Amino acid sequence: MASAAEKLLERMRATKFGWQPKDFETLFSGHGYDSTEGKKHTTYTHPRHSDLTMQIPRHRDLKPCYARVSVRIIDELSKREAPK
Repeated sequence: MASAAEKLLERMRATKFGWQPKDFETLFSGHGYDSTEGKKHTTYTHPRHSDLTMQIPRHRDLKPCYARVSVRIIDELSKREAPK
């Protein structure tokens, strides 16, 4: 059974529009990311892959580029974490 983060990732692949900050919180925390809150952004950093970092503003509706880049980052994480 797929987790909430996996289901969200699949929906994000299908459409890049209409996402809110709480969706990114679910996505990144479900994939093992830590979050740090700044004044206007939340930064998500993976403990084992510090180069796979994403900053998400805390606006109501976010531009599609945040979803597009987040999907790429999670895909790269999955590729790195896959058994060899």
